[in-house]
Parts: sequence; C-alpha cells; structure tokens
Amino acid sequence: MARRKGRSVDGILLLDKPAGLTSNKALRQVSRWLDARKAGHTGSLDPLATGLLVLCFGEATKISGWLLDADKRYVATARLGVVTDSADADGEVLSERPVPAIDNHSLEPVLAGFRGAISQVPPMVSALKHEGRRLHELAREGKTVDRPPRPVTIHSLTGECLAPDRLQLTVDCSKGTYIRSLVADIGEALGCGAHVETLRRTALGPFPGDGMWNLETLEARREQGPDALDDLLLTSDQGLIDYPAVTLDVGQEAAFCQGQAATGSGGTQTPTELCRVYADTGVFLGIGVGDGEHGVAPRRLLVQRSPHG
Repeated sequence: MARRKGRSVDGILLLDKPAGLTSNKALRQVSRWLDARKAGHTGSLDPLATGLLVLCFGEATKISGWLLDADKRYVATARLGVVTDSADADGEVLSERPVPAIDNHSLEPVLAGFRGAISQVPPMVSALKHEGRRLHELAREGKTVDRPPRPVTIHSLTGECLAPDRLQLTVDCSKGTYIRSLVADIGEALGCGAHVETLRRTALGPFPGDGMWNLETLEARREQGPDALDDLLLTSDQGLIDYPAVTLDVGQEAAFCQGQAATGSGGTQTPTELCRVYADTGVFLGIGVGDGEHGVAPRRLLVQRSPHG
C-alpha cells in the first residue's frame, strides 16, 4: 500500500493494466494522477498479464482484504511443447518437446482433472517468501527451493484449441491460484509441457470487468486536473455488493460508529454473517456482523468523504 502526501480521495478505480508494467508501478502512476494520499491494489498481476486491476484509494483501502479473498476469472493462451523457468513467456526456455495431436474432444478429459479442489505447487518466480526472501529473488540467483503444495479451487475451466500448439483457457478460480502453475500442469498432463503466452484477468469478486479504464484514457483526463478523475471512482461499498445490506434504526449511527452493536431498521432480522451497514440516511458506515436477530456489531468502520470536499 502506498502512502504519500496528497488529497483525501476515497473510492475504487477499475484499471485495465497493460502488459509490461508491474501492478505496483501501475498503482503508483494512477495514484500520482489522482494526487491520492493513500492507495493500494487488491491482488497483483504479473507484468506479462493485462486486465482488471482493482485500485483502492483512501477509506476504500480498508476493504481491500475482502477483495483479495475474492474469486477471479482469467483468459489465458497456453503455448504447448515449450517449458520455461517462470512458466510464462518472460522466462528462459528449459525444454522443448513434441506436441501430440489434440482437439477439443481429447482436451476435455484432461481439463476435467483440474476442476474443483486441487493442490498447486507455486512457481519459483513468484512473490511468496522462503526464509524471509521472495522466491523470485532466489530464482534470479539460479536457486530452487521446495514449495509445499497449496490448496486452491478451480470453479470452472474451459478450453479450446487455437492451433496445434496453442490452447485458450478460461478459468474461474479461488484466491491464491497461479494460472502459470495450472497451465504448466495441464501441459504435463498432455505430455508435452506448456507455458502461459498471454494472460488477461477479466473479473474479480463483484467486478465483472465492465467499466475498466486504460492508462491512456486516465492520462488524457488528468490533464484537466487531479479531480477530473474523481468521477471515475466507484464508492467503497460497491466492492462489497455481494454482502447483504443492513440499514440502522434512526439514532443508532453514533453507537455503531463508536464500536457498539446497533439495531437494524424497524427491528428487522439481521444476517449471521458479514454485511454492509448503512445509516438511516443512506450513508455507508462500514462492515458489520449481524447476530441473526435484530443487532449488528461493527467489524470495520469507514469514514465517507466527498472527493470534492
């Protein structure tokens, strides 16, 4: 998360990250254009990857943890027959093997073996740590260390043959899934190896990918001044739209904002789970947990500010 001098800007921006740029560099660029005091993103994309990078500013950074845990969707092109050390096109070629004849019919049973709950070995070129050091740092030194398998869930996996040595895969998956590892494992299951040639994230949690802004559009707008980008920001609660909403009874806002349990509007039953909590005036107050009866306790409070204030 980046902290710097600047304006108190609250909200979420859906960036269409270009290839060749790290997620942190993209975040810093947009943060400078907004002149935002505090910013963070909700899950890195590899430099090679493009697509949806959800940027949070100001109070919206308080919900980034929930978005980090959200499911994601990717579209990847897999190059068959070539294995690289990073499992993507940016890596060094380790081996090349002949590609067997594959069509959509013969591909399906292979993909079926990767749906549902699976275990993945994270790639060496990743941000995970081993004894205090990033794996990609060790990889650059030519070192390889054991990486314990991690459980992930592949909710949906479809594919089609684009060419004798290329597949297009569409993946809906849980947090922590490495598409590079998935493609490498599919390549091994096909008997020829594979790596990611292109990768695009098309959805994350409540955001289906609509309404993304590219850097060129943002740069053109910011020439009108930092606040020219404010109209592109989504409100913080839009990042939690999948959670149920609770409106507080009149006069309960102060209690909730002071860390006390409050009562739902009109004595309505509250859910026994995380929920979005609103004042009776409609102002979003933060995240709460209902007691299944009529009360809701604060879990994370947000201060709502107008970007023009």
